[in-house]
Parts: sequence; structure tokens; C-alpha cells
Amino acid sequence: MGFDVERVLSELTLEEKAALTSGADFWHLEPVERLGIPSIMVADGPHGLRKQTTSSDHLGLGEAEPATCFPTAAALGSTWDVDLVRRVGEALGRETRAQDVAVLLGPGVNIKRSPLCGRNFEYVSEDPVVSGEVGAALVEGIQSQGVGTSLKHYAVNNQETDRLRVSADVDERTLREIYLPAFERVVTRARPWTVMCAYNKVNGTYASEHHWLLTRVLRDEWGFDGLVVSDWGAVHDRVAALAAGLDLQMPGAGPRPDEQVVAAVREGRLDEALLDQAARRVLHLVARSLPARDEPGEVDVDAHHALAREAAAAGCVLLRNEPVDGAPLLPLTGEDVLVVGELARTPRYQGAGSSQVNPTRLDDALTSLRRTLGDVPFTPGYTLENGPTGDDASLLEAAVAAAGRAGTVVAFLGLPASDESEGYDRPRLGLPDNQVALLHALSAVTPRVVVVLANGSAVDMPWRDDAAAILETWLGGQAGGSAVADVLTGAVAPAGRLTETIPLRLEDTPAFGAFPGEHGHVRYGEGVLVGYRWYDTRKLDVAFPFGHGLTYTRFGYDDVAAAVRGAGADVTVDVRVRVTNLGERAGAEVVQLYVRDLEASVVRPVRELKAFAKVALEPGESRELAFTLAPRDLAYWHRGLGRWVVEGGTFAIEVGASSRDVRGTVEVDVVGEPLWGALTEMSTIAEWLEHPVGAALLAPLLEPPPGEPGLDDLDPSTLAMMLQMPARAVVDTGFAPIDHDGLADLVARANA
Repeated sequence: MGFDVERVLSELTLEEKAALTSGADFWHLEPVERLGIPSIMVADGPHGLRKQTTSSDHLGLGEAEPATCFPTAAALGSTWDVDLVRRVGEALGRETRAQDVAVLLGPGVNIKRSPLCGRNFEYVSEDPVVSGEVGAALVEGIQSQGVGTSLKHYAVNNQETDRLRVSADVDERTLREIYLPAFERVVTRARPWTVMCAYNKVNGTYASEHHWLLTRVLRDEWGFDGLVVSDWGAVHDRVAALAAGLDLQMPGAGPRPDEQVVAAVREGRLDEALLDQAARRVLHLVARSLPARDEPGEVDVDAHHALAREAAAAGCVLLRNEPVDGAPLLPLTGEDVLVVGELARTPRYQGAGSSQVNPTRLDDALTSLRRTLGDVPFTPGYTLENGPTGDDASLLEAAVAAAGRAGTVVAFLGLPASDESEGYDRPRLGLPDNQVALLHALSAVTPRVVVVLANGSAVDMPWRDDAAAILETWLGGQAGGSAVADVLTGAVAPAGRLTETIPLRLEDTPAFGAFPGEHGHVRYGEGVLVGYRWYDTRKLDVAFPFGHGLTYTRFGYDDVAAAVRGAGADVTVDVRVRVTNLGERAGAEVVQLYVRDLEASVVRPVRELKAFAKVALEPGESRELAFTLAPRDLAYWHRGLGRWVVEGGTFAIEVGASSRDVRGTVEVDVVGEPLWGALTEMSTIAEWLEHPVGAALLAPLLEPPPGEPGLDDLDPSTLAMMLQMPARAVVDTGFAPIDHDGLADLVARANA
């Protein structure tokens, strides 16, 4: 089954082409029955298929076909395991194909600018390298099954408050270094079938109408050749959106937008070639989806549940595991364990909003632990919204009494579902008061407390010393309960690492005071200092740093070496490190490679992640890892030149287990590239003297008359002031023997 796209396009009427660039309804694209073009369906993701069956309901309230609810992006990202993530993507693709859905709407790779973003559970990391690598693996896996993905939300969608109107005001360097690279990595490496534009404005222009984003960057620079679709309801002016590079408005909005497009073409306000291009891309999307319709395939729900369990366990991050009575509390020995916390039997496993999946089954931690440890006692300890009713005071009292008789207490804590959702941001950074009160009371009667957290984004932990062990499980999907039991009991060694910093206080976060903005604007004043870049550069204490995570063994690093090849825009750096499992249990380490520019002329973070690798080692086993850093890994975005530049100087190559656990450092000298741009009358004397042509032209004019002091004779403070003066000011003060016409001539000759 298939069709000739160009033939069909040539036979379409103007009205049909306009109709093709808008959905037929909430989930389906417009068919052209007279030409044999079927309607295809798209459906929500990203961590599971949500195919609506009874209603058009984008907020997740309608019934949906059962599907495997895999761990959310927050948990998948914490695995740092691209091979595992790719396998999850393959399973998602199989389920999408089997349900006759052409495109799964995901993944989301927006940066976690603030932990209060209500949709952070759908996003991977505060770092663009991790986001891009995990996002690319998901896209590759899903699309390997003959169905498409929709990379979202492009771009700078970092909050839910006022998301349909707010303008994210952010400079180009910050866009290029922080908020666009994950999209760029996925587009250029994995080639998603579609990219979904965001609701918000970017520097005053709606993303759906943003020509710079949709055409100049996405298509002209990155080479994207797929379809750009709107987020549902993100189009305000269909004609302006088509002109900017948007191909498909979703959902269908009735005949009026189509009529406006037709009128704009007939009146010459919209080039019909732009409409043809959009219609062509829609037709290509339909054509490439048809082979899967002929062979939908089957889904092994048991195998997918097992994969969900494996992924959820891999995403668990052991934050703390202090010894009590001479030994760490985890893994559990199985003796005299008390489970506390309603979340142990009423699991919180996914976020709220359009990503909600109707799971094929659901594991809870209490039942899973009892399968392994026997009939361990349980007490709820607190009330939970939508859970059993009760009195918090009496529940706390009963839990404390039981804890006094127990050996080890495993307390399941976390955020209620209403705290994390699409459509609004989180009301607080901390856990609910009734849970914190319970933990304080438990720690007062026993030091043997293990906290198991369920939440979609970072929570503050002023209570962390009340727990000897803390296991962060995020929102682990339908098999999260059994996965947590696997990690707690030692059947699986924890191997997850943080992809977002856990701060001490909300006031310490980079966007504090500028999130979620005001009067329709949110100012990204922290610039490139986002996430660990902020905390590490400003030397702020944190609860747990980016990249942190423990396991049931320990690792040693040695033989760190680096060698530079080439120079400037062609430079590469080869890095090697040997990692050894020094413990008595098998485990996996996430080796993180950071770059630090020791001589930067612009503000750069104290370190930036550029590569990582996850390696599983048996006790005593060693392995050498090799990385190659490309020029882009050393570069920054130069505002004046409008491109990536490698500045010469000394760089520190750091290898470690987190952004604050650097195990080895090597310094390398890099020969940079020319950084001068066009000179103007307002270029400083320093900029003129750094320019190879400008220096030759201006320097002779700055030579003093015989016997008078020159630049070399000035005291340091006067010289520094002089070098910062624009050339025009030097002419105005008479320091250089030329007038304004002479300076204009110098500028022209320097830039010739």
C-alpha cells in the first residue's frame, strides 16, 4: 500500500492542500478519499501509548486502550543507559504499530530549568547532553518499528504557568548552549519523523510562527526534513504559521483556518509554494506510515512488563546508604522489616495530564516486597489524596509504635499526584507536611530508617539526616513497585544517577525570582548557568549533586590521559580512563566526562558535561573507556560572530562520578581559531589591536610624537582604560591624528 507523493500533490485542489495542513479531528489527519489518501492517527506518549477509545480528550481523562506504562522520562534519564532506553523505545514502537497509530507524540527533551515545572517528569534532565542522548535513543528505538515520533516541545517550554501565552525571553547564546542542543542532537542523529512546536512565545513571537526556530535553525542549519506539527491548540494565525515553517495544525479547528489559507494564497499574501511544501510533508508522513498498517504485528505484554521492571530498577538512584551498627541498611537482609507509607500500597507511578497511560497491569511495592521477604508488617503512616481515609495523627502514632518494635523501617514517601501535572506548576519544592512529620517521628525511635521516594522531579530534603538510606525512584511506571523491591533486596544493584541537582532550598535554584515570570514574560536571566552549571560555578552547597548515585560496590579511576589532535575548528581531544570495580559485588558505574575552560574570555560554567558511558563490572574487573571530544565540545556560542568558536588556551578534562566527584583531571593546551569579527567605529582599541588587519592600520596612528609617552609607557590603570575606549572616542579626544572621515576609511579598509 502506498502512493506517489508528487503525483498526488499535483492533483490536489487548493482547498484540499489547505485542508491537509490541519487535522481532521483531535487525533486524525485529514484524508483525501478521491485520491486514495487515508486518514492516519497520532496518539499521546511519551512513556506509553495513550490511544483514546471513547472521547477526544487531550487532558487524559477519557478511556484509553491498555498499554505498557514504562517509567517516565525522569526515571529513564536517570538510567544513563542509552542501550536500555533504545530497547524501551522499540517496545513503545511495537505497541504503537500494533494499535494502528502512525506517530507517538514524544519524547520531550526540554531542559529542567526549575524543579517547580509541573511537567518535569516528562523531561529527561537539566543537561542538554543527557537529554539529547536519551532522546535520540528513544526516537531510534520507536522509529525502528516503522512508526514515527514527535520530538517536543520546540522550544524553551520550561514551565506550565501561562504556557499558552508566556514569552520566554532568552538570549541567543543561552538558546544555543542550553535549550536547543538536545533538539539538535536528536534531529541530526535520530531524524524524528515530526517535531512539535511549543505553545509559548520565544522572545515575543509564538513558537508556531517563529521563522528563525522552525525554518532557519531547524531546517536550514540542522537539516530537518520531516514535518513540523503544532502542539494541540498552539496555532493562533494559520497563515503566519505556514509562512514560518509549520506544516500541520492540530487538532482540527473547523473550516475557518482552511478558508483563511485559501484566501491568503489567492490574494498573494501567502506563496502557494509554501503551502505546497507543507502539504507535501504531510503526504510524506502518511506515505511512510502505511507499511506498518499492513503488518501491525503483535505485542508480548508480559515481556514488555518485564522490560518496564528492568528500566524502572535501572532508573532508581541510591542517594544515601550510611552504615548503622557497622553496616549499610541496604540491601535489606530480610530480617524484621517494617513497611510504612501509603505509597507502598497505593503507588504513584506516572504524572498527570496528556501523558497518562492506562497500564496493562500495576505492581505495588508492598506486595512485591512480601513476595521476597515474606509477610512483612505494614502501616500506612499518613493519608494520601485519592487513597484510604484516616486521621494523620492516629496513623503516625500507630507507625511510631510499630517502628519501635521493628529492626529496619522502610518508609515510602513522595509527592501527591496533584502536585505534578501538565497545565500548572508545582506548588512547593518539599514533601507534604504529614509525611515529613512521620519521618521525624520514625527517626526519633530508630536510626534504621530507609526512605523510598516517588516523585517526578527533585524535592528538597531538609530531613535527609533522619534517614540512613534514601532511594529515589522517580515515577517508575507500572512495574515500579516490583523494581523497587528488586533494588531494596539486592536482586538488582542500584545503578541510576541524578540527571538533575537536588538543591538545599528553592531560594538556591537558578531561576528563583525569575520563574514563572510576570505580566506575560519570563526572563532567563541566569543565562547559561542552568542546573549544576549554576550550583558548581557559584560554589553553592547542594543536597545531592548532578550525576550522583551510589551502588552496592565502589569504583576506582586511574590512568586518565588526554591528547590533542588538530587546532581551532578542527581540534579533537582523545580521552582515556580506566575504571575498576573495587568491591565484592557486581555493579555499574556511570563515567562522566566534563570540560572546563581555564582561560575563557566570556562567562562559562566551571564545568560542562560533554560525554558519558555506563559500564557494568564484576568484582575486581577493570575496563578502559575511550572518548573523543569534538570541536563543539570545547566551543561556546560567540554572539558577535554568530557561530560556535573554539577559543585557544588551557582546558581541564575532568573524569568523575558526579559534577562534584571528579576522580581525575588532565590539562591540555588548545590552539584556538581567529575570533575577530567586523570592526566598527565603536570597536574598542583592544579589539582593533587584536584584529590582524585593524592592528596594522591603527597602531601607527597611536604612536606618540618623539619624546612623548606612548601606550607602552602608560601606567596599568590608564592603559586598561585606554584599551576599553571605542576608536571613535579616541578620535574625538584627539589622541589619534585622524578625523571621522579618516576613521571611516580605516573601518572600510580593515573589513575589506
